Amino acid sequence: MKSRIYMAIVLLFTGYFALAQNQNMETKGVMIENESKLGFTMTVDQLSEAIAAKGWKITATHDLQETMKKNGKSVLPVKVIELCNPGHAFKILGNDKYRDVSPMLPCRISVYDKADGKTYISRMNAPAFASMIGGDAEKTILEAFYDTEEILKEFLK
Repeated sequence: MKSRIYMAIVLLFTGYFALAQNQNMETKGVMIENESKLGFTMTVDQLSEAIAAKGWKITATHDLQETMKKNGKSVLPVKVIELCNPGHAFKILGNDKYRDVSPMLPCRISVYDKADGKTYISRMNAPAFASMIGGDAEKTILEAFYDTEEILKEFLK
């Protein structure tokens, strides 16, 4: 029985990563980066609206360009959006066994420009490490990941 479950998980991840490659998803270890269809400001604004429309909460938006400017450094625009789905978060925070995963909460999506003049969206590649956590926390992390990917798909080139 365990081997069938393991095989099903392997096939699921294999299928997902094959699909991800077809969607021009560039993975770098634990990070995923895609080019946005929109410019920086429109990506941040419309992504924030889409997050709220799907019932997620934005807990903070960090303007790292502004933070760097205050410290005498100049960088291209970059904002990190912290988003939370209270249902997913409760599954982890409500169980002492998984509270050690709390540094990964809330989920984060970064929107930034690069020197090539294009806007990008990046986030953690949760499927790459969720199995190391295991149990219900793994399931919750994957659910949250796929939910956010659903939100992001309309923005990705």
